Amino acid sequence: MARSSRRRREARTTGTETGRTQRIGLRRLLGLAAFLPLASRAPQYGRLFWELIRDERTPVGRKAMLAAALGYLVVGRDLVPDDLPIIGGLDDLVVVVLAVDVFLDGVPEDVIEEKLDELGIDARSFREDVARIRRFTPASLRRIIRRAPAAVGFAGRTWRNSGLGPRVRAWIND
Repeated sequence: MARSSRRRREARTTGTETGRTQRIGLRRLLGLAAFLPLASRAPQYGRLFWELIRDERTPVGRKAMLAAALGYLVVGRDLVPDDLPIIGGLDDLVVVVLAVDVFLDGVPEDVIEEKLDELGIDARSFREDVARIRRFTPASLRRIIRRAPAAVGFAGRTWRNSGLGPRVRAWIND
């Protein structure tokens, strides 16, 4: 009796019990392999993002979303502690993916096309990579996050119209 339970335990850890664990592992491996072309083009996309950020036609709210995501990564205070295996770093990845998705969603299409041409980046590969990134996050989460720039814009307009800005600056500088 003890031998059979030990064999099952060993089979589960090695993935040989029913083949199910192997399929899940293979499916996950294939899913990660889909990101390899994206990783090889990361330096090009870094230059693209830098150019899009520098371009004045890119909405400020979208630039703020990227800055907020960068701040989240730099500050080191996570929703899920990094000490937890696998899921510890997953929240950082989700924040980056959502920030990239929201940023690209708000940049005018003609600006993206212009920058892709300037940098010599294949537009078709770029579109495929963006589709891969969007498949990584649930659609319901993307819909919620896409509302964030409008909320930030509303908060900014409310702050500006309230007249609190000059008073707070004066209080800080005193």
